[in-house]
Amino acid sequence: MERINTLCQRYTNLTQSDIQELCRTSAYLAESKHYEMADVFIDVFNEMTKEALVVYHKKPKHIPSLYKHEVVGKEALLKNEPGVLRTMETSLNSIGLLAVTQENRLIKQNIFPIRNEQRTIGVIIVEEGVEQPIGAVERQELQSNEQGTIAIESTFDPLIMDQLAEAVLIFDTTTGNLVLANQRAKELYRKLGYREMINDLHYDNLSLDYTTFEYVLYQMNDQTENRLIELETAYLNYYFNIRKVWIDAGSRVAMIIQDNTEVKKKEDEIVSKSVAIREIHHRVKNNLQSVVSLLRIQARRTTSKEASKVLKESVNRIMAIAMTHELLSKQVEDNVSLRQMLEAVMYNFRHIFNPEKVRLNLTVDPTITVSSDQMVSISLVVNELLQNIFDHAFEADQNGVVEVSGEIENKVITITVTDDGNGYDVNRNKETSLGLMIVNSYIKDKLKGKVKIESSNKGTKTCFYFEQNTKDVVR
Repeated sequence: MERINTLCQRYTNLTQSDIQELCRTSAYLAESKHYEMADVFIDVFNEMTKEALVVYHKKPKHIPSLYKHEVVGKEALLKNEPGVLRTMETSLNSIGLLAVTQENRLIKQNIFPIRNEQRTIGVIIVEEGVEQPIGAVERQELQSNEQGTIAIESTFDPLIMDQLAEAVLIFDTTTGNLVLANQRAKELYRKLGYREMINDLHYDNLSLDYTTFEYVLYQMNDQTENRLIELETAYLNYYFNIRKVWIDAGSRVAMIIQDNTEVKKKEDEIVSKSVAIREIHHRVKNNLQSVVSLLRIQARRTTSKEASKVLKESVNRIMAIAMTHELLSKQVEDNVSLRQMLEAVMYNFRHIFNPEKVRLNLTVDPTITVSSDQMVSISLVVNELLQNIFDHAFEADQNGVVEVSGEIENKVITITVTDDGNGYDVNRNKETSLGLMIVNSYIKDKLKGKVKIESSNKGTKTCFYFEQNTKDVVR
């Protein structure tokens, strides 16, 4: 009892109630007169190695044990004992499966789940020796199945079945035994650790979706038309799409298994990378905010108005970039709402410049999205245009209106920034204004777009155009 408790505490996530149930089961087995001619074990799931772990062993009473050495505390590997983890995973009995012991001896196992609070917490394993070598066992099973296989070859050509990408298994509805399996099915079950040929094994020993054959027949009989069952299931570290269909006028059940493990792993990798990328964006945003804090301290300490102005403009630019990284840190998909992004830019601008006399309006089609690669470029361009307006368009106490709009046509996005201010000389400012240099550079080089600026004493209108989801090119 103490050994069970120690091993379970160290290697499993079982609760104290689960461990007590295992101890009760071991006490029952120790006193029981059942299985006096077999080695009996209790195994649990080792959370560290993801294999089965032996926590109890009762040796046979009337014959020598199959084991010469102590096995409690050792692992039962999936590749050697497939039924153990199978029963842990599915809660189904595994009867008469071949396995190999820790001492490399061939055995047959009957495996039963141990349950507590409607969960499988471990398994009881009853083992008996197999005197024949594996090859002899396989030949015997081949001979016993030869008759049934030939009987259905006329309906299912094995040569054709072996060309299929899916594993195909056909069961007799009277016995529940496997009568035909294609090459892909045999390879699949070998990969799952089955050491013997699977022909003539019962469905319950081969089920990967937690169902018994009795339940499959019940499901089939419950359907009046199109007797097809389709489901997705996880088994150990594998993912399968399984279809079951009634064939040969109900005398056979075909089970078709598609292994989606690699696809699922790729999907999980993408999700994992997406989470990592969002975390990177979050950290970049935090680092940029640290830079902003340092610049603000410097701006407060300087006595030069020109230096203070330049530092404030730099803070605004960095905050525009930080804002895009904050949005990206919250996005699951690659595309981001243009409206949401521009709202963040304008909120950031109001927060820094506090324009009491100037009203900022935003009109953007809410269905427009841009790629994450375009976000930084767009936010910087709009930020520079707004900053240019507040630097040049209005006098100190002058009221005004700034309009930012966005629309899309034929996959080309147009963003327009207009004001009703005093205007400026476009040609002269292009050469001297850092802000306009940034605008032109980002639109042409990164967004691969075009910009058009019109200005008069009635205000300024700046439009820039770019293709939706164009990749941001770094040069």
